[in-house]
Amino acid sequence: MPEHAALSPLALAFLGDTVFDLLVRERLLREANRPPRKLQPAAAALVNARTQAAAARLLLPALDEREAAVFRRGRNAHPGHVPRSCTTEEYAYATALEALFGWLWLEGRFERARELFVLL
Repeated sequence: MPEHAALSPLALAFLGDTVFDLLVRERLLREANRPPRKLQPAAAALVNARTQAAAARLLLPALDEREAAVFRRGRNAHPGHVPRSCTTEEYAYATALEALFGWLWLEGRFERARELFVLL
């Protein structure tokens, strides 16, 4: 596996999408015992570019220097397309958030990922 710093921000975002989704699903389960038919829409409402972009802006002040650098790399990545459901800026911030969570996971900084997620 390449060094984490050598991975592209889009590769980090690929993993980070799943990490963020897992944290969202865990939060939803801990909040209340709900049937899957109610869990899925609740998760989808939190795991989308627009919501992730808003979350990313909340986290920015809490990031250390290395985390901020990974975030900037993710924000500046060029994915090739942007879904119609969000703006280019929202998609860039969502990608940055996902890249950050992917990087934290690969670094083994699971508790830091949880600390940041709790801020949301």
